[in-house]
Amino acid sequence: QVQPVESGGGLVQAGASLRLSCAASGRTFSTYAVGWFRQAPGKAREFVARITSRGGNSYSADSVKGRFTISRDNAKNTVYLQMNGLKPEDTAVYYCAAGQDFTSRYDYWGHGTQVTVSS
Repeated sequence: QVQPVESGGGLVQAGASLRLSCAASGRTFSTYAVGWFRQAPGKAREFVARITSRGGNSYSADSVKGRFTISRDNAKNTVYLQMNGLKPEDTAVYYCAAGQDFTSRYDYWGHGTQVTVSS
């Protein structure tokens, strides 16, 4: 069992960059695929990006492609979401979640970190 914890959110101006981190205790975190999701006020949660357990494969939503990059450092039990060229519509609570490589289900969720982008 793992407990993901997000950090790195904040208030930035449009065009700025942020790097979110998703850290988890436990040696098994490196065996999980990790996804980033976000939820804006009044909207449904949406997928942002995903990376497999060993980092060999990753993909992201069309809305962030070319601006956001997901990566991981398994030696540090941490997954990152580098966000460049932030837009006001990126404002949301960002969550990371861990699941098995071979399924789209996520078993463990963090509590989220707020990202606010001002225009």
